[in-house]
Amino acid sequence: MILKYILTYFSILVDTSLPSVCSRKRSTLETTGAGMNKSKSNADKRSQRPAIARRTRSSSTAQPSQCQDSGLEKRRKQPDSDLDQDLSQKTVNRQARPASEAKQTKTTPAASQPGSAPNGSSATKSCNGLAAVAQLMKLGRCKNVVVVAGAGISTPSGIPDFRTPGTGLYANLDAYNIPYPEAIFNIDYFSNDPHPFFSLAKALYPGNHKPNYIHYFIRMLHHKGLLLRMYTQNIDGLEKVCGIPDDKLVEAHGSFATASCHLCYTPYPPEDAKHIIMSGNIPKCTFCTATVKPDVVFFGEDLPQKYFLHTKDFPKADLLIIMGTSLQIEPFASLVNTLRSTVPRLLLNRHAVGPFERVPLRRGDHMELGDLANTVRRFAEMLGWNNDIEELMKSQEQEQFIPTLVSTIPCRSRAGLSGSEGSDSDTDSKCSASSCPSN
Repeated sequence: MILKYILTYFSILVDTSLPSVCSRKRSTLETTGAGMNKSKSNADKRSQRPAIARRTRSSSTAQPSQCQDSGLEKRRKQPDSDLDQDLSQKTVNRQARPASEAKQTKTTPAASQPGSAPNGSSATKSCNGLAAVAQLMKLGRCKNVVVVAGAGISTPSGIPDFRTPGTGLYANLDAYNIPYPEAIFNIDYFSNDPHPFFSLAKALYPGNHKPNYIHYFIRMLHHKGLLLRMYTQNIDGLEKVCGIPDDKLVEAHGSFATASCHLCYTPYPPEDAKHIIMSGNIPKCTFCTATVKPDVVFFGEDLPQKYFLHTKDFPKADLLIIMGTSLQIEPFASLVNTLRSTVPRLLLNRHAVGPFERVPLRRGDHMELGDLANTVRRFAEMLGWNNDIEELMKSQEQEQFIPTLVSTIPCRSRAGLSGSEGSDSDTDSKCSASSCPSN
């Protein structure tokens, strides 16, 4: 009986507590489910938002879908987009010139007559640049002028340059049977076969040509006390002939004035080397029996020590004049880039070369394109030097003419001209002393 009551009591307890436990579990599950549903709905909301891509300032424009998010996003992105468009427009304006304009700047020969170029674009800027440099010189702003010159300054003297199509030296070497034009000045090719160079050297040896107006313009720079140094690629020696002092001249590619063995560098008498070469033979070193050549710098050879004066001259220069060069041979071509950025550079040439092919030109760069002799003459007229240069040319020609005339007069006639009353034996001794030919 007691057991029955106990079982009945426990059954009543279970019946009364079970609904509350179930309700608590149910409420917990509902709460959890609600939270999961809420998280899912939030995730769904986030997934429905349009994706916003990260942008950098290098981007040019914003995507349309990105600009429709909100007013805030529009306000945030629009300035960047405008800025990008402005920057891209500036880049195009500065770098992407029309091809026709760039070609005209490179090829128009604007030098001969001011304003001859179409629209006055290239020629006007060029003439104004020439006048501006002349004005600087007249005002005394340019007292350390460096001149860089190439073969173009000697073409008015009748010496061909190297690279002009049709008339240049490299275009007329078919008779020498060489694999490529520059081989005639290549030291390795010369070591193997010196005959092509020596055949050409007969025509290159100095003595058959005279300096021209351009050389005397540079000489006038020295006469006016303005020439710091002249750096020339030429091997014709006309700079010295016109009277430019040796200490003002750097022959970067050597000259025919001296000769040496190309292998051991033992000096060789230059007149003897010239005589042997002109006679069609090959001079040999007396020390190692290798081939002797004039001290013209070949491709693959070191430049003369004097060339390195540029490390002192170019930082000191206040004007650089570049004339008659293609600026294609290194390291000479890079000299024009070693100036201070504030120093004006003036190119007098037939075509734009090197850094002057850049569009637009660097600040302080000027060029005058066309016939070099005419350009230099107009430059001298702007400076008021034309008459002085012509007088200098006349006096120099007279100085060179007198020794030539004296050397052609027979010895006895020269003795009579000098007023000498000595005997025939005295006259003969004078002739011998002056290296006159014996009768």
